[in-house]
Amino acid sequence: MSLILGFDTSAAHVSAALFDGSRLLAHAHEDMARGQAERLVPLLDAVLAEAGVTWARLDALGVGTGPGNFTGIRLSVACARGLALGLNIPAVGVSLLEAVALDMPGPVLSCLPAPRDRTYVMSRDMARDVPAQLIAIDEIPADWAEPGLTCVGPAAAPVATRLGAAQAPARHAPGSAVARIAAERWQHAPERPAPVYLKPADAAPARDAPPRILDDA
Repeated sequence: MSLILGFDTSAAHVSAALFDGSRLLAHAHEDMARGQAERLVPLLDAVLAEAGVTWARLDALGVGTGPGNFTGIRLSVACARGLALGLNIPAVGVSLLEAVALDMPGPVLSCLPAPRDRTYVMSRDMARDVPAQLIAIDEIPADWAEPGLTCVGPAAAPVATRLGAAQAPARHAPGSAVARIAAERWQHAPERPAPVYLKPADAAPARDAPPRILDDA
């Protein structure tokens, strides 16, 4: 039995779950618009305590890598990297576009919310391959529609309406989905998790040149 702790803060939530490879031992999900940085580690402690498991017993970590909130993604990824280093265990990065489609019968189009009437999308088992991307909802091509298509995820409704497709919520909370997917990958030498943004950061370095420093000499 392996113990995988998965967690995600890529949207307005903190979500975590402990998975043993076959069943969920404990989980927690809290919706919050802010405060994830202060809440994440206490929530992870609470999930482990609920299952009667110590940090030292973990075999691997799973972390949501986005796309989603820029700061939230960095928070989770940095936490996972630090914990993995301290515990000497692997950390597996999991795209939330993959996580929301977990255990859904295909064809599926994953849909996550993005600002300004846009959505992050990715296909699974669709006739047309739709790679992970950020797109305006009113620019989604009509030829993405196909028989039996289900749009899944928090932004599924407007996309399903545009494509004349069915819609459904994700089968698992983000932390649970991340833990389940990580359980299948952690033994295959995963790369260190890295953020998936699919768009530029809202805050960018200043474009102006730095002030010239005059030498008094």
